Amino acid sequence: MLLRHIRYLLAVVEHRNFTRAAEALYVSQPTLSQQIKQLEETLGVQLLDRSGRIVRATDAGEAYLDHARRALRELEAGQRAIHDVLDLTRGALRLAMTPSLTSYLAGPLVAAFNASYPGIAMHVIEMPLDRIEAALATDEVDLGIAFSQVRSGEITCQPLFAEKLSVVVGLGHPLLQRPAPITVQDLEQQPLALLSADFATRTYVDAYLHQQGISPRIAVEANTITAIVEIVRRGGMATILPDAVTRENPNLRAVQLKPALPHRAVALLRRKDSYQSAASRAFTKLAADMMRDPAP
Repeated sequence: MLLRHIRYLLAVVEHRNFTRAAEALYVSQPTLSQQIKQLEETLGVQLLDRSGRIVRATDAGEAYLDHARRALRELEAGQRAIHDVLDLTRGALRLAMTPSLTSYLAGPLVAAFNASYPGIAMHVIEMPLDRIEAALATDEVDLGIAFSQVRSGEITCQPLFAEKLSVVVGLGHPLLQRPAPITVQDLEQQPLALLSADFATRTYVDAYLHQQGISPRIAVEANTITAIVEIVRRGGMATILPDAVTRENPNLRAVQLKPALPHRAVALLRRKDSYQSAASRAFTKLAADMMRDPAP
């Protein structure tokens, strides 16, 4: 049995069709069919149900696929280990980050890492927390940076720092004329521009507002931090964002709120017992060192 047999089987199951799988693999359909038949003969069991228009895995095929996927992940990790250069003159690092953290952490972290290890190619991917967990579990990424409320027992969290969120307004906003701190009742009267519900930040904000028993006036929802910043900077709306985002924009100001929004833990995530390349270990150390004393 060869590695290509497993790749061919996985491709047919993914595409549910021999023709499309063959096109994706750049092989002929007869070759693909022959290789799958060889695998079935070797295992002594039918792996695919070819009786309908859609090719499906049999019960035996589904059982085999679970192990095949795991084996393929381990083999690919082994290939990376072979090519891993301990002096970090070359290599690659796949890093996933949640959108709100990407907006202010990706720049300094990537710049610092590239300055120290210019031979390492970095792939930064923006995705929500649940997607990061899944990507780590399937070895699609090496590391993740997100909030520490992970649900999967397969993921370990290394705390980096506590993120502070505040009410944020533009330079001409009336809240800047109010005595600080403002109350949640003051906030309830303000039109808000908030991130959409698929953001972890929005879930956090909603939980705080619900706990305080107020119904906010949500005038705008947007699915990018860039859009929220522009709306707040140019208009009369307020928002709630990490303090680090505010510090990066000279046209925004944080407004003290009482009671303050609770801090939340930002962590470096990895899959338990996964292979950690030299690049991954170097980035872990660099991130921990940089975040040990975050800007006030």
